[in-house]
Amino acid sequence: MRKFVKILGAAWAAVALIAGAGVSYLYLHKPAMARASDIRIARTPERLARGAYLFNLADCDGCHSQRDFSRFGGPVAEGGRGAGTVFPDAMGLPGLVAPSNITPDPETGIGAWTDGEKIRAIREGVDRDGRALFPMMPYENFRHMSDEDVYSLVAYLDSLPPVKHKVPKTRLKFPVSMLIKGAPQPAGSVPPPDRSDRRQYGKYLVTLAGCMECHTRQLSGGEVFRVAPNILVVSANISPDRATGIGKWNEQDFVDRFHQYRDYVKNGPPAVGPESFTLMPWLNFCRLPAEDLKAIYAFLHTQPAVYKSVDTHPAWSLQTAGLTSAVKTAAP
Repeated sequence: MRKFVKILGAAWAAVALIAGAGVSYLYLHKPAMARASDIRIARTPERLARGAYLFNLADCDGCHSQRDFSRFGGPVAEGGRGAGTVFPDAMGLPGLVAPSNITPDPETGIGAWTDGEKIRAIREGVDRDGRALFPMMPYENFRHMSDEDVYSLVAYLDSLPPVKHKVPKTRLKFPVSMLIKGAPQPAGSVPPPDRSDRRQYGKYLVTLAGCMECHTRQLSGGEVFRVAPNILVVSANISPDRATGIGKWNEQDFVDRFHQYRDYVKNGPPAVGPESFTLMPWLNFCRLPAEDLKAIYAFLHTQPAVYKSVDTHPAWSLQTAGLTSAVKTAAP
């Protein structure tokens, strides 16, 4: 018996040693990264225009800008573009997640960063100090952004009005804080997309827009987003299923669904309640040209059709159902 206890004790000591070594490795391990390039990006009119388009397509406002969610689509608050914010606790994230100030302010933003450091952060997920960024920043998608496109995006970031706004550092809980070190990867050189192939160009746009991050890899939706105790929204099914997805939509239906919100961009979106709350960046995507929306439509229709009925506002539906039931009960 004593011998068995000794063996068991030795086994547990070995396990503890291995576990300790694993934790030490994760703590000391540096994310994979390439040296930031010494490039200095020229701000040409063409790059600034393309960069503004990419900023919009990638929904950089969605995380890094201060927004007014009392209005449809959460338009950017005046003076809040790129100023950084803090995600609410209701989202259930693994710690404090605070998307940084990405304006050129040298003290609280990225004004002191080199263009090479900005490129590395966008496509490889490593900040200027060599720390891994939380992959909610979709650098695993942006890794596929072409060289010229990332140059254009950085040129546009450099042109933003600097905003002095200090954002707290993201502080993730263990073990997520250690595990994310495996996410960054050097991007190397990425060629431009082939725009002559509509489906492939559509795939490129869908990747940068992060459609599969919200609508799931199958595009069947169902991802739940709770941004406040009383606000919950679920992503829609955008697979080509005819019954529950967008399979019955023709190309023009798809374009019109987006372009209908252009009036909101021009004249300002209306005030809304929880029943119309959305995280879908309609105010961004409605600005995309018809040809790009058609390319996205072409790619989406190459994907498998998934039968999955999704209620995008379930909490409101239940509340409405309760009110309807109460009215019926009270009726003579």
